[in-house]
Amino acid sequence: MSDKTTPRIAFQGALGAYSHEACLQARPDMIPVPCTTFEGVIRAVKDGRADLAMLPVENTTYGRVADIHRLLPESGLHIIAEAFVRVRIALMARPGVKLSDVKHVRAHMVLLPQARSFLDAHGITFEAAADSAGAAEELALADGSTEGVLASEVAADIHGLKVLARDVEDLDHNTTRFLLMSPDLDMSRRAEKMLTTFVFEVRNIPAALYKAMGGFATNGVNMTKLESYMVGGSFTATQFYSDIEGHPDDPPVQRALEELRYFTNELDILGVYPAHPGRG
Repeated sequence: MSDKTTPRIAFQGALGAYSHEACLQARPDMIPVPCTTFEGVIRAVKDGRADLAMLPVENTTYGRVADIHRLLPESGLHIIAEAFVRVRIALMARPGVKLSDVKHVRAHMVLLPQARSFLDAHGITFEAAADSAGAAEELALADGSTEGVLASEVAADIHGLKVLARDVEDLDHNTTRFLLMSPDLDMSRRAEKMLTTFVFEVRNIPAALYKAMGGFATNGVNMTKLESYMVGGSFTATQFYSDIEGHPDDPPVQRALEELRYFTNELDILGVYPAHPGRG
């Protein structure tokens, strides 16, 4: 863990990114540590430059975040909380620029289609940027520019830009789920509604997955996520990532996990943590 007086939290992206917003909402007392890649976020915690990591895992519009489910089991970190951030897109520009002045905007390629109706209605052209928050930082340094940027309002606050329009996204339900991760596994029951996340690899026997899942059905344990992905470059070695409602000490969960272990070569718990109030 970091030996700095004020705890730090690492995230992927520039200051003002939606991951930064997740950090501000979940741990406002911690110093944010921006990192270039997801691997860099994990490395920052393992090297002691940060105490916690904030990683996005899925989005209601675009599904799971690429490579995250592969990285989590290998990270050596454990989930201690989840966070939900509604993706609110703001159009921002340099101070003094009016909405009617903006004819062109930049943003991450994922954000641009989400604001297409607004951009078309105002006759604004657009181009993709590597990072929306980074584009905001670049715009703040571009004297005289009337260009705009689509990003989180946090980016406008950080880089001294003026918000010209709020909530310009076409869909009002776009939400990203983040996981807050720590080097330490906390198995304590910290809330009435708990979640357990684990990864497993089924044994190479007929109907192994079907039989493994049967224990959750017969014990009334709600499985909210089950995803598979290849490991080790082999088509025969499939690892599964799963979220369930409940704590490992709950008798139904305990029985279901015991049955699961019978049909698996490997079972690792990644985290036991409170369900976020925003979870449906």
